[in-house]
Amino acid sequence: MKALRVRLRNLFFATLRRAAATDDGRQAAANALRGLLRTAPRDFHSALLTETPYPSLGTASRGPATNERSDIVLISARFRSGSTLTWNLFRNVPGMTSYYEPFNERRWFDPHMRGDRVDATHRQVDDYWREFDGLEALGQVFRDEWNEQNFYLSEDEWQPEMRAYIDGLIEHASGRPVLQFNRLDFRLPWARKNYPNAKLIHLYRHPRDQWCSMLGRPDRFPIDGHMVDFPDVDGFYLCRWARDLKYHFPFLDERSIEHPYQLHYFLWKLSYVYGRTWCDLSLSFEELTTRPEQSLFQLFQLCEIDLRHIEPLLPLITPPPFDKWKTYADESWFQAHETHCETVLAEFFSATGGAGSSDSREVVRTASDRKEFIS
Repeated sequence: MKALRVRLRNLFFATLRRAAATDDGRQAAANALRGLLRTAPRDFHSALLTETPYPSLGTASRGPATNERSDIVLISARFRSGSTLTWNLFRNVPGMTSYYEPFNERRWFDPHMRGDRVDATHRQVDDYWREFDGLEALGQVFRDEWNEQNFYLSEDEWQPEMRAYIDGLIEHASGRPVLQFNRLDFRLPWARKNYPNAKLIHLYRHPRDQWCSMLGRPDRFPIDGHMVDFPDVDGFYLCRWARDLKYHFPFLDERSIEHPYQLHYFLWKLSYVYGRTWCDLSLSFEELTTRPEQSLFQLFQLCEIDLRHIEPLLPLITPPPFDKWKTYADESWFQAHETHCETVLAEFFSATGGAGSSDSREVVRTASDRKEFIS
């Protein structure tokens, strides 16, 4: 009977784990636990954690605090918003080590996994990975799940592997470390708390042009298409992000989405809001490519980089065609979907009290608001 109980117990928990990994399982768990979960308790004097009544006991390690360095630059952006361009600009600044998409599923630190493919739309880029050479050991703390779930991290989330991975990149850098992320938008609260002295940069792009860039060709998905058909052309993980983030933002549930552009717009707007809230500088793709000297002046001034490096970087910046969205649909089509999304966002955050004029953090200014820095 004991052996049978062990087998049944193992079978039960194996089934439970498989169920919990599915979207239906996570939805059921979220519904059951909503309102019941709490962060780690803080109802004690934190100073007591370092106090011991017995001097011979071991104490916390107090090595160099990598995360408290003030020379770190973290870049956060949605896909197709100029993040590769910005990474490449930093890559070409002497004394900087610029890491490309550290959470990327190609695992840049692993020569056997990363391959040699380079996106042809990434101009003047030959590889993404040379800064990661010699970092194979980071595979011990890298987690593939960072690309699948928990795209939102609050300030008080405990993520020791993620912290160890980022710290490893920072420590390996020759000179100043720059980390460019496309999977950090909703993890910015965590990033700000864990890297308090870093410079956080937020990039954004006009949502309509970004949508067309993500599609690649306007004819890949019709304006009267439906969500059920979108996964086949979803090259930048919209559905994956929505399926994870809907537990925090229920309006991202695919069943309530009329057209995938709405899903894109919801994520674009939320990303914009998080970037403006948590980053030191918000910079638009349009400004970076049409006013590169002024944009780099602001960026380098914030990061305390020698302004003499600006001029050699200008040939790396080529403005793309703008307003390509006009070949996809007329303005009224876009505005109708955007108005719907804005209405849902306003109603949701009004009902949940998730945003308002009482927010404690000061909203950063966009680059266009920083005209006092432009000569």
